[in-house]
Amino acid sequence: MTRRVLVLAHTGRRDAVDAAVAVTSRLHREGLTPVMLARDVASLTETVGESFARLPVAVVGDEVQLDDCEVGMVLGGDGSILRAAELVRGANLPLMGVNLGHVGFLAESERTELDASVHWVIEQDYTVEERMALDVQIWHSGQHVGSTWALNEASIEKHSRERMVDLVIEIDGRPVSAFGCDGVVLATPTGSTAYAFSAGGPVVWPEVQALLVVPISAHALFSRPLVVAPDSVMAVEVLPREDEKGMLWCDGRRASELPAGSRIEVTRSDQPVLLARVHQTPFSERLVDKFDLPTTGWRGPVEPHNTVIPPTTGAIPGGPGRDVGGQG
Repeated sequence: MTRRVLVLAHTGRRDAVDAAVAVTSRLHREGLTPVMLARDVASLTETVGESFARLPVAVVGDEVQLDDCEVGMVLGGDGSILRAAELVRGANLPLMGVNLGHVGFLAESERTELDASVHWVIEQDYTVEERMALDVQIWHSGQHVGSTWALNEASIEKHSRERMVDLVIEIDGRPVSAFGCDGVVLATPTGSTAYAFSAGGPVVWPEVQALLVVPISAHALFSRPLVVAPDSVMAVEVLPREDEKGMLWCDGRRASELPAGSRIEVTRSDQPVLLARVHQTPFSERLVDKFDLPTTGWRGPVEPHNTVIPPTTGAIPGGPGRDVGGQG
């Protein structure tokens, strides 16, 4: 049976165009069938010319369906991977990102590893990692008016630049706080390094099962980011105090207008996003690399033979009678 690989590229960038030509050519030489969207084939043919037109590229929807592909190679930045995740939603298709953009947290490799990435696909030398996604429901006047989803975050934001929007946040059926603000970000661990990070939220390791609530420029005494259980129901209501509308954005791509009185409910989706992984690099190392964090002075873990074994009896620092704080 012919093996098919979906190739998605940001065809408006020259480096992505060159990468797409290199990837499709290599896949073809190795006996695999490269698969692309019709618009990408047309764009590449116009940009590259006959040398690309002669490549036997299958077109999605004509000869091949997304479900017929074994993996998708995404050539671009995180935005390209988010677009790809939207495209393959509903298909059991893992995505391998090759970063041609800036930070590229979602990508598996950098542009210098393009040849290696194709080799990993040819040899099927990768594992598939599930990333939590969000299910988003929109209500107004007691009526369900829409559904959507997000990989990074669902953000409820003010509609007008010159005014705040009044929101109330609810967790598991109980109100937590109400305030005027620029908005609030409801994010996954994957999204904790995206919009939620910019809004002052915590960085959450991808394997942690949790959801985030991060207010944006809230005019309130209590507007701290919240980390809630993965099965919690997060809800935000647009209060009708000033009859001010809001906007819902999912991954910065899918938008819905929210009239005053709208309610948005966000839960963990039953359908995760699949990412093809090769590197087993710890997330802490990726974090340092992507944000170029300073680590000067680090000496590493203490060797086992140099570890001090604490006594088994005696007073315990911070024991009874000492208030050290913590969760109640």
